[in-house]
Amino acid sequence: MTEASQPIKRRAIALVSGGLDSMLAVKVMQDQGIEVEGVNFYTGFCVEGHTHAIRKKDKDKEKRNNALWVAEQLGIKMHIIDISEEYKDVVLNPKHGYGANLNPCLDCKIFMVNQATLMINKARELAGDRGFDFIVTGEVIGQRPKSQRKETMPIISQESGADDRLLRPLCAKNLPPTLPEREGWVNREQLHDFSGRNRKPQMALAAKFGLDDFAQPAGGCCFLTDESYSNKLADLWKARNERRYELDDIMLLKVGRHLRPQPHYKLIISREEGENRFLEGYRYQFTSITTVSCPGPLALVDGEFGSEAELEQAAAIVARYSKGRVEDAVTLEVRSPDGVAREITVAPAQAEAVLPSWNVG
Repeated sequence: MTEASQPIKRRAIALVSGGLDSMLAVKVMQDQGIEVEGVNFYTGFCVEGHTHAIRKKDKDKEKRNNALWVAEQLGIKMHIIDISEEYKDVVLNPKHGYGANLNPCLDCKIFMVNQATLMINKARELAGDRGFDFIVTGEVIGQRPKSQRKETMPIISQESGADDRLLRPLCAKNLPPTLPEREGWVNREQLHDFSGRNRKPQMALAAKFGLDDFAQPAGGCCFLTDESYSNKLADLWKARNERRYELDDIMLLKVGRHLRPQPHYKLIISREEGENRFLEGYRYQFTSITTVSCPGPLALVDGEFGSEAELEQAAAIVARYSKGRVEDAVTLEVRSPDGVAREITVAPAQAEAVLPSWNVG
């Protein structure tokens, strides 16, 4: 067979979250001789390795970027693309609404597939035959109540612009044949018919491929699906009287206790040494409170005190979480962002009666 008559090697771009499903979807394609590259979109909300590094309870978990780790295991090139600014509109104004919390799952999937579609089009312009032919995702019908239902699958394909170039290898047999199947680029009979939230088929397929180490076996690392995190984000919007956020907001919402004694200020109180060290990096942006007369947490003040009484109230709350919580009085340092500091002595008992009602997440 001459070089000119050899079949074209088809190429796919795969959305890789770092979880098991997307990992399996890539392997199914590789098993059919498809050349795959991965893409992972950074939104700011999926940063589990960060909390693993900070919290003592997560100290035994591996500190790794799961998408890059998957790429290494599968031997594929990985594109990491920062879409955090563009993604704000998805979070703030989801056309299809939120899931159980502030997770815009359907709009999120449409947005990410759309970004992959743009990559395909751009690659075709720049690389011709070396561009990508179709998109692969690890979606499974019935696994996600908002975005992975049989009736939402066509919405994702259509609104993203991918149309029938979007292939879902793990549940393809439950859906109409896509362009890659109809054209014979992939063998539909070697695809799968997984559905529902039962993970046994995925585990069996992983064993078949010899995969015994993978992240997120139940899928999903997005903090927006977490009720506590969503409550804190909603509280932030309410306090600011507008729906907006920056990357620092996203990171701080994941760290510490968030207590709002008054509508115009909130305390972010570290729970352990790792969080203490992380919050130290923000002392130039926020007023901070920390104990002097005994070991205790570092707290950031998001907002402004309306009076000396409110400052004393905040200091008492911080003291309540210190080693001096049973003492009659605790001395604390209050430092402004410009480094000006003063000491204040309060009774931790002042905070006891009303603490639970101030917890925002």
